[in-house]
Amino acid sequence: MGLISENDERAYLEEIKHRENWCQGNNLLLNVSKTKQLIVDCSKKQERHYQPVRINGTTVERVDRFWDCQDTEHASSANANSASANNANGAVGAGNGACAEPTIEQCPLIITESDATREFKRVNSRKAAGSDGICGRVLKDCADQLAPVFTDIFNFSLTLGIVPSSFKRSTIGPVPKKPPPSGLDDYRPVALTSVVMKCFDKLVRDFITSSLPASMDPLQFAYRHNRSTDDAIAHLL
Repeated sequence: MGLISENDERAYLEEIKHRENWCQGNNLLLNVSKTKQLIVDCSKKQERHYQPVRINGTTVERVDRFWDCQDTEHASSANANSASANNANGAVGAGNGACAEPTIEQCPLIITESDATREFKRVNSRKAAGSDGICGRVLKDCADQLAPVFTDIFNFSLTLGIVPSSFKRSTIGPVPKKPPPSGLDDYRPVALTSVVMKCFDKLVRDFITSSLPASMDPLQFAYRHNRSTDDAIAHLL
């Protein structure tokens, strides 16, 4: 951390308490040692590493890389000192044990605003909303306004290889199998997933499909557009 003088145990514990409260308030995970003490280095991707804090002659465990965690109040000076090094080198080399943050250029698929706008305008306006509350009509009618926002989210998701948790949630509702239902067995569960995630899936699917070789077996009916099991049976007959 470099902001606490050696053997200043009180200042160190106060700093740790502040970090814990700040991380919990921002829904961030904590890396805690067996002694329930840690040091968070909020300066990103810097070449120069501070020496670990020592208390009573004992080196306290430190966390070298607390990714995407920056407290401007306590780390602005450290970030200012390392800004020139970050601009010159971009990322920490593999020799010091840290890894570079992924960039969008490393992902083979880059979604553009026009791609997102086109997919949003294809959405059925009557499609029900998922747990995020965004229905098909909102995406269709506000495609031009929402596309820039979701384009950034889509690209970050592809780059990091992480799907936002809100995209994976679903709302399960009971639908009657027959009217009028007389018991619980007369209902079937229907999961309403995010319409935005469905559009995201289609964009990724189109990219994967376009990357497939042209020499695909013409007799493959599964996972092919406008083909079904009925087509396979008709071909055999």
